[in-house]
Amino acid sequence: MKKKLLILLTAMMTMLVLAACGSDDETTGDSDKKVIKVGMEAAYAPFNWSQNDDSNGAVLIKGSKEYAAGYDVEIAKKIADGLDMELQIVKTDWDGLIPSLQSGAIDVVIAGMSPTEERKGTIDFSENYYTSDYVIVVKADGPYADAKTLADLSGAKVTGQQATTHYDVIDQIPGVNKQVAGTDFGAMRVQLQSGAIDAYVSERPEGVSAEMALKNIKYIVPEPNFEADPSTTAIAVGLKKGSDLTEKINKVLAEISEEARQKLMEDAIANQPAAQ
Repeated sequence: MKKKLLILLTAMMTMLVLAACGSDDETTGDSDKKVIKVGMEAAYAPFNWSQNDDSNGAVLIKGSKEYAAGYDVEIAKKIADGLDMELQIVKTDWDGLIPSLQSGAIDVVIAGMSPTEERKGTIDFSENYYTSDYVIVVKADGPYADAKTLADLSGAKVTGQQATTHYDVIDQIPGVNKQVAGTDFGAMRVQLQSGAIDAYVSERPEGVSAEMALKNIKYIVPEPNFEADPSTTAIAVGLKKGSDLTEKINKVLAEISEEARQKLMEDAIANQPAAQ
């Protein structure tokens, strides 16, 4: 009886060890490398988007049959390679990125996120991996298509994505009719086309993407542009406070030239689904 019990306990311990080895918290089934879990919306082209195959270097999204691609994915791949880690993309709603980072559900945020002072109060950031500027997306045949200045949008119904500086700077438009913040850029494009809004604030890469995706949409760059801290148009990797990955990631980013970064963005704009 004791012998049978010993055999049973040994078998149970073996199963537990095997189960632990099979966990994707540290390694994947295809590699002995540690996993770096990267959070992103996969809905903010050309920085990141979802698609149905692995074309143009797309990476399978954890727990999904979809793949993530875009500028952020290419940066994530370079970081994972530089750290000798296995890349895992975790699709996460924008307002869930920082909580997911703090809880440990993801290791880093690579999602077109700006290192604002407010965010620095809750998470750490790497050095910048991209810098852009603000644009305003309007209907190409709409009443604000020829707007040149912020004052030209007086009375316009304008929005921006929730929990972003895009939404905050709208207040600088004289006489603006500020609308409820949008959940994502896809939703705001639909609102713009339907006439529910007259414009939304974005960054240049997304403005270029919107113009490419929809013939009746264009982006304009007001002169002078919105007043904002330079950090609000910069993009950096978000990390948990005190993360030991910060310095390592900075070393990887330092090896990516400005020319290489611009080429990655040009390719992302050209490869986004709407451009095909």
